[in-house]
Amino acid sequence: MLARKRSIFVLLGLWVIAACSSTKKVEVVDYSHSKIQYEGRIDTTKSGAAVLYWSGTSMKMNFEGRSIEAIMQDEEGDNYYNVIIDDEAPFILRPDTIKRPYPLASGLSKGKHTIEIFKRTEWNRGKTLFYGFSIEGKAAVLPKPVPKKRKIEFYGNSITAGYAVEDTSGSDSPDSTYTNNYRSYARLTAKYFDAEYSCICRSGIGITISWFPLIMPEIYDRLDPEDPTSTWDFSNYTPDIVVINLMQNDSWLVGMPDHAEFKAKFGTQPPSEEFIVDAYAQFVRNIRKVYPKAHIICMLGSMDATKEGSKWPGYVERAVDMMNDPMIYTHFAPYKDTSGHPNIAEQKELSQGLIQFIDENIEW
Repeated sequence: MLARKRSIFVLLGLWVIAACSSTKKVEVVDYSHSKIQYEGRIDTTKSGAAVLYWSGTSMKMNFEGRSIEAIMQDEEGDNYYNVIIDDEAPFILRPDTIKRPYPLASGLSKGKHTIEIFKRTEWNRGKTLFYGFSIEGKAAVLPKPVPKKRKIEFYGNSITAGYAVEDTSGSDSPDSTYTNNYRSYARLTAKYFDAEYSCICRSGIGITISWFPLIMPEIYDRLDPEDPTSTWDFSNYTPDIVVINLMQNDSWLVGMPDHAEFKAKFGTQPPSEEFIVDAYAQFVRNIRKVYPKAHIICMLGSMDATKEGSKWPGYVERAVDMMNDPMIYTHFAPYKDTSGHPNIAEQKELSQGLIQFIDENIEW
């Protein structure tokens, strides 16, 4: 009888050991982990989380495991992210205002996998806190992807942001559901050249005037675009090429003397051509100061600022001529001659034109 009891205890012990050994291994990967690859202006200095503001910012990681979650919290619940697993088609994640894990993938095969989370929406939709990843099932964090050899940075407005790019109704809806920086000409150009990507943009922004109080010369050097004391350290990212696609909003607003921003910026008289040219040139000089070796493309288009008869391409050309810098170029995208903001096809056309211009004019 005693021998039988001992046999039962041994069997029970073996079952417990087997059960414990089959328990899923869980690994929590903190946002500060050295093997997470960040792109864009992301604040990782805050305690406990990485803070995302700008369009096109992203987190990427190589890993092994059967499932993966992201631990996130959004300020307003109005930001959207593309989630890309193993370079497959993206799906959309909308974090809410409660800190919690969001399932991203399950039932994954053995071996290496890649996760990328890419911010589609603009900073006026509020910031997002990213706390890290949670991996289950023989979890392991693998080395970072090989660093990209090229770097590119964009300064732009709604065209660069990808505003309403997915609004197939043609109504140019302001709903953030339809904004997708992932499908903007800027991101498409960076992808084509396999370049690291940084995007400083905001729908409605200009060089001399915007549809709201802030203008690009006031925010281009910020980490947090809404905090005037938050200064970006330009030594953290040195692009080979900078693309500036601004002035579309200026072209509208300088002719609207009844608009509140016109009155705030100009009073009762519209700015002179010299004022506009000088303001643009000064902004480009600011970019040249922080990036002394970069190629700078002063781009315009493809909305009505490049329509036939527009003075705005001429303003950009005059500003560039003033600087007499062989590494500053002009590139004007043809007027798209359709209503609203560029759609998916028109964003592709913008990227193809910019890619061709870079291929023909810049060695990098």
